[in-house]
Amino acid sequence: MSTAPAPSTRAPARRVIAVLVLVPVLTALALWAFAWPAARTAPRDLPLGVAGPAAATAQVEKQLQQHDGAFEIHRYDDEAAARDAIEDRSVYGAVVVTPQGPELLTASAASPVVAQLLQQAVAQQAATRGAQVRTVDVVAAPAKDPRGAALNASALPLALAGIVAGAVVTLLGLRGIRAALALVGSAALVGLVAAALAHSWLGVLTGDWWAEAATLGLSTLAVSAAVTGAAALIGPAGTGLMAFVVMFLGNPFSGAASAPQMLPEPVGVIGQWLPPGAGTTLLRSVSFFDGAAVTGPALTLTWWAALGLGAVLLGNATEARARSAEPAADREPALAGRPADRTTG
Repeated sequence: MSTAPAPSTRAPARRVIAVLVLVPVLTALALWAFAWPAARTAPRDLPLGVAGPAAATAQVEKQLQQHDGAFEIHRYDDEAAARDAIEDRSVYGAVVVTPQGPELLTASAASPVVAQLLQQAVAQQAATRGAQVRTVDVVAAPAKDPRGAALNASALPLALAGIVAGAVVTLLGLRGIRAALALVGSAALVGLVAAALAHSWLGVLTGDWWAEAATLGLSTLAVSAAVTGAAALIGPAGTGLMAFVVMFLGNPFSGAASAPQMLPEPVGVIGQWLPPGAGTTLLRSVSFFDGAAVTGPALTLTWWAALGLGAVLLGNATEARARSAEPAADREPALAGRPADRTTG
């Protein structure tokens, strides 16, 4: 007669099976999230300007449109208008038709990868007509970080700092206002330290120091508040969920290494809705473009931070109500067990 295995032997077996299943699944997800966008990097509706008289720019526009879906053409009357559009972050570059030949305006500070791609595309087209292209970098990347490697690398440490801060606040058992103050304080310190390193020491950021520190701190707070808020509402699983969203989706979908328009659709759009992508875009605008086009990414980070802090306070209030209801529930059985008072006539 066979006997069923004891529960003590079934539990470890289930854990082993869970590990054997989860590790390959997480590995596959990580490879998909990081490798797929990198392998499919190409321009998709990349904003590009064309400046000059309509009759002179018609051929340039026609040639650019041959790159099916690669460029979103914006037309400008002259070079000054095209330069303003680049500095406002409306376009990544512009082809200016002049009597001396075509001129390419780029902004390597917006994306060195895009600037190089535009140089190759425009030079190739000009070569078919036997013309030479003069390139002008309107908003150049810092001399100490010409390829944008340091700024691109900042997305991951800021995401990790936010995840760690949120996890530590949760593990220490901080609740409500104390948790919110700890999150805001730690994010502010991260912003100050990061600005000191990236701006003052490395020299890879060149904008207003305090604006950069505020951007770095807000990027960290958006992640840490989301992690802590999710944990306050749904428990420890919330920490893992938000860490997955930030690390496996936010970082590879951020477009920090190239540009959102260089990623497969809808990855580029999704990345700008998440803290790493919004934070990188905001940091570029603050550091290199005098705060141009900051509204969208700033609002995105603010919403993440506000919703996360709101979830922290809501979770604490829900827990407090649950605790206050427990004594009343404990008293009810005792009251029900008492004999009813009787009166004799």
